[in-house]
Amino acid sequence: MEALSEYLCSKKSLVENGLEKTLRLAEGCPPALLEAMRYSLFAPGKRLRPILVVLAAEACGGRDVDALAAASAVEMIHTYSLIHDDLPAMDDDDLRRGLPTCHKRFGEATAILAGDGLLTLAFQVLADDYPPATAAACCRELARGAGAVGMVGGQVEDLASECAPTAIESRSLSALENIHARKTGALFRACLRLGAWTAQGERPGGPDRGVLECLDGYGRCFGQAFQITDDLLDVEGHAQQTGKRVHKDAERGKLTYPGLLGVEESRQRARRLCQEACTCLAPLGQAGNRLAALAQSIVERNR
Repeated sequence: MEALSEYLCSKKSLVENGLEKTLRLAEGCPPALLEAMRYSLFAPGKRLRPILVVLAAEACGGRDVDALAAASAVEMIHTYSLIHDDLPAMDDDDLRRGLPTCHKRFGEATAILAGDGLLTLAFQVLADDYPPATAAACCRELARGAGAVGMVGGQVEDLASECAPTAIESRSLSALENIHARKTGALFRACLRLGAWTAQGERPGGPDRGVLECLDGYGRCFGQAFQITDDLLDVEGHAQQTGKRVHKDAERGKLTYPGLLGVEESRQRARRLCQEACTCLAPLGQAGNRLAALAQSIVERNR
């Protein structure tokens, strides 16, 4: 785990440098908008999603530097989603990554536009940095993962479950899994597919289909396990560690894994999912070792 931590730290630094380069593309925009975009994008974070892009690229025989544009695009999409999720009309949060949320710092209108700016810049980066086949595929994968059938659709279903907290059909395990397969899991799966495309996108026929299936299975399990631990942190964590307000899910009547299954069953479920994620990587051999180690670390996270 110590070796993994050192490796992730080095990749995080690489991602941070890539984000600095990428954000220069927005330097012609109004200064107030750029300040808000920068404030949220460079708030302290794990950079888990862009690191997944890099790990997947390396597992597919690619180089980390060639995955940086896609990694940056994913982090911009993730940051935009956090800015919008924190708005009063959505989750109404005032703390994110240990700092006041974007709308608390800059006002709601500027926060919305900062999110819009990051969302659209993500696709510009992909189009500018990759050859046509890879660029088109990466744009498609990211749009699917982040759009109406993915992350955005999951947010709609999540909000709907709050509005109907007593409806039996909205409080089932299948409903909960469906929400987070979209809201959380779809972008994780997109990260992994983006990594594969940056490594193998210009091959005839694109990335190996068997490899994509391995990564899809891993991403499905990884995303569920991550969401379970996120729910557990809201129950058991502290704002100083998580960087965001805790105990808010129960207050809002959110459908969560601990609320539905209990804390211990949720924790056991996360462990099983992490084991299943590692099993999905078996066909990759040693190339999948770092992705497997990352999955195993998920159940131990405290932020």
